[in-house]
Amino acid sequence: MKYQYYKLLRAKGGAAVIAMGFAVGLFVEMFNLPTYGTSFLLIFPLNFVLRGSLAAALVGFVFGKIIYVPMSFLNTYVATHVLPNDFSVQLSFLPGWINRALLLNLKLIVGGVIDGAALALLLYFPIRYSVNAFKRKRKETRKLRRATVGH
Repeated sequence: MKYQYYKLLRAKGGAAVIAMGFAVGLFVEMFNLPTYGTSFLLIFPLNFVLRGSLAAALVGFVFGKIIYVPMSFLNTYVATHVLPNDFSVQLSFLPGWINRALLLNLKLIVGGVIDGAALALLLYFPIRYSVNAFKRKRKETRKLRRATVGH
């Protein structure tokens, strides 16, 4: 596990690629549950377009799974305030309870997209800074080690 962690931090492309990958994975996870996992497929094209790390995206996706349950309440709350008050799902051929379930899923998706984008943007910069700090520390350690071996 530690090896994979270091491998991720040493990925080519630098801190921006790692932070972008994490942000993409977290963003996609925030609306993944109501889509029954199909949004997971969005990780691949989004990472390609935004030039993120796939490994970091998977880490962000797993992190999103961990925080999803508490965030689902916030997702529903945000969607309730974004969608019109009289908004409802009414498919006449379906029973009422299915229409209510579809409305809840729609709220989770709408709120998840908004909250996921906000979380991704919020965490992008600290992750980028942390990876850069790790790389600076690693470079200094290697420089000190070379200096002590040379003497």
